Amino acid sequence: MIKFGIIGFGYMGHKHELKIAQTQGMELVGICDIDESRMDDASTPGVIKYTNADRLLENEEIDTVLIVVENHKHREMVEKAAKAGKNIICEKPVALSVKEYDEMIQICEKYGVGFTIHHQRRYDKDYRTMKNIYDQNTLGNVYTIQSMLYGINGNMHDWHVYKKYGGGMLYDWGVHLIDQILWMVPSKVESVYAQVRNVINFEVDDYFKIDIKFQNNIRAEIELGTYFLGDKENWFEHHWFIGGDKGSAYSDGFFPNGKIVKTTRLLTNVPGETTMTFAGPTRSFGQIDKDILITEELPIANNEHIEFFENYRDAREGKTEFIIKNSEIRRVMQVLEAVWESSEKNEVIKFEGGL
Repeated sequence: MIKFGIIGFGYMGHKHELKIAQTQGMELVGICDIDESRMDDASTPGVIKYTNADRLLENEEIDTVLIVVENHKHREMVEKAAKAGKNIICEKPVALSVKEYDEMIQICEKYGVGFTIHHQRRYDKDYRTMKNIYDQNTLGNVYTIQSMLYGINGNMHDWHVYKKYGGGMLYDWGVHLIDQILWMVPSKVESVYAQVRNVINFEVDDYFKIDIKFQNNIRAEIELGTYFLGDKENWFEHHWFIGGDKGSAYSDGFFPNGKIVKTTRLLTNVPGETTMTFAGPTRSFGQIDKDILITEELPIANNEHIEFFENYRDAREGKTEFIIKNSEIRRVMQVLEAVWESSEKNEVIKFEGGL
């Protein structure tokens, strides 16, 4: 039985409580938050409540802690937990720099404790659906992958509005979107070019666009904006597009809604006749025969976020490997740093020999 303590009982702390309760072989022993009122609605019978993390870490019954505090406190809290001999699951972003992350790894190795990161969005249905399409070579040789996340509310919330706390969307959703792309494409990163902006937020970013070039000639684009105004229902959606030489696939929404699109035959050259469209005369973008395009349903993946905890339990018991590997997360951090550098310098950041 893995016995947990949660340090930081805000929104994500509550979510972790539910996942622990749903996972066989896990038990929540204690929770901690400096705001005692946040723990009033804890649903775990008999859970011990602390307002001081040091007191929770003194509880010898707890062998694993979930660190769910503000981003800038991750490094400090990881060190405290490691010194107390606790295995650690840290919320993302694990650190605010590669240097901080390396220090965390060294500390955990020094004290002989396990250390992993909560990247549950590797289990998103839309992501796994598109990753499966990529892995199965459904579209042939892929040349472009686009991951786009748009929202309408605009403003950040709580401590996320402050740069000194590690706020902003790049540290919030950005690390997930980068991790998804890097885990999908089995190739070294050749270069990164990015723009990061704060459109309506005073201190922190609320828009970014990232272009990642892989050594296998795939270009991945990641775009996020919290101030993309629109009047459609469910405007907050994750959109995917993957293009290959044998077809394309698109998906809209976290529960994927889209198609795989292929052709029955390829045109050998551009037709001689000109087609008139609303945009004017064209040949390359004119109408095509109706029988050329064929569509297939997306093979919807059946993954759930609770699989992160199930994998963690099974890996702790030696039944499998941890799906989240520290070397992979370090690579995410390296790309994240390149994004910041590229945006500040307005330059392409190249990785000699690949990352």
